[in-house]
Amino acid sequence: MNALVFLVPAALFLGLLALALFLWTLRNRQYDDLDGAASRILFDDQPQKESRR
Repeated sequence: MNALVFLVPAALFLGLLALALFLWTLRNRQYDDLDGAASRILFDDQPQKESRR
C-alpha cells in the first residue's frame, strides 16, 4: 500500500505530461502534411541521370 502513495501521483504526472506534449505537437502543426511527407520520402521525383556506355 505504501508503494501506491508514490506510484499513483507518478502515473498522473506522466499522463498529464504526455497530454501536454501531445497538445504541443498539435499547436506546432506536426500532423498537417502526413501524406505529403510520405510521398516526398518514398518517391524520387527528380529524373535520374542516364549512364553513358
